[in-house]
Amino acid sequence: MPMSAEFKARLDPILPKICGHFGTPFHIYDEIGIRDTGEKLLSAFAGVHRFQEFFAVKALPNPRILKIMHDLGFGFDCSSVPELILSRQAGGTPDRIMFTSNNTSADEFTVAFSKGGCIINLDDISLLDRLPDIPETLSFRYNPGERRAGNNIIGNPMEAKFGISHEQRFAAYKTAREKGVKHFGLHAMIVSNERDYCSMVHTTTMLLEIVAELKAGLGIQMAFINIGGGLGIPYQPEQEALNIEALGDAVSKLLDEFQEKYGYAPALYLESGRYMTGSHGVLITKVLTRKETYRTYVGVDASMSSLMRPAMYDAYHHIDVYGKDDADFFEKVDVVGSLCENNDKFAVQRLLPRLDVGDTLIIHDTGAHGHAMGFNYNGRLRPKELLLCADGSVELIRREETLVDYFATLDFVPKSL
Repeated sequence: MPMSAEFKARLDPILPKICGHFGTPFHIYDEIGIRDTGEKLLSAFAGVHRFQEFFAVKALPNPRILKIMHDLGFGFDCSSVPELILSRQAGGTPDRIMFTSNNTSADEFTVAFSKGGCIINLDDISLLDRLPDIPETLSFRYNPGERRAGNNIIGNPMEAKFGISHEQRFAAYKTAREKGVKHFGLHAMIVSNERDYCSMVHTTTMLLEIVAELKAGLGIQMAFINIGGGLGIPYQPEQEALNIEALGDAVSKLLDEFQEKYGYAPALYLESGRYMTGSHGVLITKVLTRKETYRTYVGVDASMSSLMRPAMYDAYHHIDVYGKDDADFFEKVDVVGSLCENNDKFAVQRLLPRLDVGDTLIIHDTGAHGHAMGFNYNGRLRPKELLLCADGSVELIRREETLVDYFATLDFVPKSL
């Protein structure tokens, strides 16, 4: 269910005051909800002897949120230098930071190896020659190709840019060992926003089969497997939530069986992002205009530059109209922003209570890949981020962008060639 009843009960009584104090638009996140979900995940995987969650920083790269993840004992999954820096500032240690990048430059690897390094998860065999040093522990991202089906976000593995191929699996680890790598991991991420836990169980089975192959063929005993992220959330009210308990039980059983058969089992790593924060954030925006042409268009003070998932993925985000939960009249409208793009829409032909100028809309499930995917087309500025703290206070955790920010990159010493 989008936006939990508990989050709504905490937010609704104080929302007008928050809007009046901070101004709209803004994303606001629920600390209690995030912490509860983290504890639920840890409980689900308590049966796994060696389990570690690496929060996917790309989902919500805010220092205040990363501090919560660190408090929960989570590591961090990074794909860029800024994400590495954020993770280190949040307390991430070399063994709790996974650097999973693609098309990576030598300079980026230099940063990854600095300050004690991190776990390097390579996307391509050729990147071995780009490393500034040989890490003690190294992992490869595996792409099964035609052996697995993806979904509409990541796509068909045969067409995905990520990972080494099935045919390269032996050469990759053989070459890495010859270069001096001592400990190894194996990673795969086949789907995104997947609510069928069986998909992740299938991924675990697949990786354990390869672990056994590499042990038999090369004598390499894998230190860990990373079954990736991709744990989904129900964006629509009628959708069922992922059964995280069933996933934990099934994966734990697979690892126990592997231990029984081979006398050892790799550690299990997970890099969920959306599952941790997605449902615990909303975008608050106010109605600016009503336009009656071929349709009724309701214009709000946020744009797809604040939440691009509906435009990019045709994704559904549930919308509440504040104070109109018991409305008896509904109308079909498009909820739109102000960008010069016709796909700048949060909802298309959505039945909502009668919307008037000044109404406050609550757009659900923006706690992952919401603010993080923001951009500045048309010179639109990204909104602020707030945290509804466990003690009931509301904290500004990122200010809104300003014109000074927008023009900052035009303030430079002229150069020419």
